[in-house]
Amino acid sequence: MLLKLYEKNNNPKDLAEVVRVLEEGGVIIYPTDTMYAIGCHGLKERAIERICKLKGIDPRKNNLSIICYDLSNISEYAKVDNTTFKLMKRNLPGPFTFILSTSNRLPKIFRNRKEVGIRVPDNPIIREICRLLDAPIMTTTLPLEEGEDMEYVTTPELIEEKFGRDVELVIDGGIGGTEPSTVVNCTEGEAEIVRQGKGILSE
Repeated sequence: MLLKLYEKNNNPKDLAEVVRVLEEGGVIIYPTDTMYAIGCHGLKERAIERICKLKGIDPRKNNLSIICYDLSNISEYAKVDNTTFKLMKRNLPGPFTFILSTSNRLPKIFRNRKEVGIRVPDNPIIREICRLLDAPIMTTTLPLEEGEDMEYVTTPELIEEKFGRDVELVIDGGIGGTEPSTVVNCTEGEAEIVRQGKGILSE
């Protein structure tokens, strides 16, 4: 199912439907400030396992990431010191993934790696959904096979055509980007950029 949403003034019924799908353990595709992503309720382990299988992610070897509405409840899901918090506050919302040590609040699947990526995208659609859900959203970019046309991960109609059978809902938020987020590892004390993507980190 393809659902058109806008940066503001969305029909509350449409937003409520997205939240319902997530609360019931469904998987959705949505726009971010970087690329289109696939995600689910961040506290529902079975839905997270579905996404890992779909993308070929091994949660014992790969970090998992969550989207938060803002940084106000970040300490519920990750351990963050004052220096890191200030760095995140300077750069979020924005196209960054901050790797932090995980807390016990997240499902066991996150604790395999003892780390979690934190995102607060500069995209009002997914942040509003996150706010209404009142929970984090587990997130990962759409898989793109080698040599495959980028339109299959940037154009909502083609995304729906390719992934529609694997997910409950595809949100059409316009044409998506092609550059991933910049990943910043903050687990060793000093922040280290481990992948330069979209955005310049303000230190």
